[in-house]
Amino acid sequence: MLLAFALAAASALEPRAAERFADLALACVHREYPNKIAHVLNTDSDARPPRALTPAFYGCYDWHSSVHGHWLLARLARLYPQAPFAGRARAALERSLTPENVRGEVEYLNGAGRATFERPYGLAWLLLLGLELREWSSPLAAVVAPLETAAVERLTAWLPKLSYPVRTGEHTQTAFALGLALDWARAAGDQPFQKLLVERARQYYLADRNCPVTYEPSGEDFLSPCLTAADLMRRVLPRAEFLAWFERFLPRLALQPLVVTDPTDPRLAHLDGLNLSRAWMLEGIASALPDKHLRRAQLLRMARAHREAGLKSVTGEHYEGGHWLGSFAVYLASGRGR
Repeated sequence: MLLAFALAAASALEPRAAERFADLALACVHREYPNKIAHVLNTDSDARPPRALTPAFYGCYDWHSSVHGHWLLARLARLYPQAPFAGRARAALERSLTPENVRGEVEYLNGAGRATFERPYGLAWLLLLGLELREWSSPLAAVVAPLETAAVERLTAWLPKLSYPVRTGEHTQTAFALGLALDWARAAGDQPFQKLLVERARQYYLADRNCPVTYEPSGEDFLSPCLTAADLMRRVLPRAEFLAWFERFLPRLALQPLVVTDPTDPRLAHLDGLNLSRAWMLEGIASALPDKHLRRAQLLRMARAHREAGLKSVTGEHYEGGHWLGSFAVYLASGRGR
């Protein structure tokens, strides 16, 4: 009971913190520059500014950060509808998510040479944005639906051909994206997509043993390859099967929060995000364990240390971290993954 209470209390997001995180997203979702685009040019006519290429998601430095910046605004406006920032958040969403802009995004995704665009990380966040709008009963959910369809089609075409999981700690990683996509598929009632995701998760990770967590992190990780796989499989496996799998997969686990040596370096600053994502994954894994399980308290202690270190880093002082860390902080502090 005490551990369950601690886990619930850890999920609380203070209104002042919510406003601070909302301000970070509001400052960037329509800020076009600086901008890092992953863009295939087929002809001279493709050399256009970001706002013309992807008219809904051109801010926040890159496409996926823009997508989860919009998710942050939807999440917080939904949770705090009377907060001072909520009106500005709704206005920003309505400015970005128009039928015309979404048509432009779908057209961009379907352009020649873009089969790998934002696959799978950005596409997974796009589905989470759609899920947030659905659960909020926002009229914008219907506007974004064509993009959800495009994302599902692209992931459905790709996953059967992906023979092995991608086990990095960055954007190309498979497990994190599968987890977000599975949350969307279950909420949306998309049974074929859900079936595919569960099948691929089992294919990729069920036979894994002794994940080399002592090799983590790599110097630019913002996701833990080992924890993300476990956080996915607790969504996939029945509890008893997950408990047995988890003991084989991570029989020992001792993690300390990371320290960023230069927060102005956009890749070194990834470690701040790793503290945040480790925290929510540890909490997620703990939520799948029985209350009196011996490892649950240990997981929650590690989660708390990473939570505290991660949230302290979300200052907005440097745009290198400010354009995306707020989304990770809100995902953690609002308990979205659970």
